[in-house]
Amino acid sequence: MVELLGYAGGHDRPVRITTADRTEVVGVPTGVDTHVTAHEVFLRLAGTEDTEVAISLGAITAVELV
Repeated sequence: MVELLGYAGGHDRPVRITTADRTEVVGVPTGVDTHVTAHEVFLRLAGTEDTEVAISLGAITAVELV
C-alpha cells in the first residue's frame, strides 16, 4: 500500500482510497509519512487542486490507481 501511494505521488497519478468506514477518497498523493507519530498519507483531492487532506494509513483498507 505504501509503495503504491509513493509510486502514484511520484508520477502524479490519482488513487482511490477506501477507508475502514467505507469512505472513498480520490486524489493524488503529495506525501506519505510512515513515521510512527504521523503514519498518514496526504492527498490533493481530485477536482480541487487547492485542497489537501491527510488520511491515517491505519484507516485505509484499499488503494487503487484510477
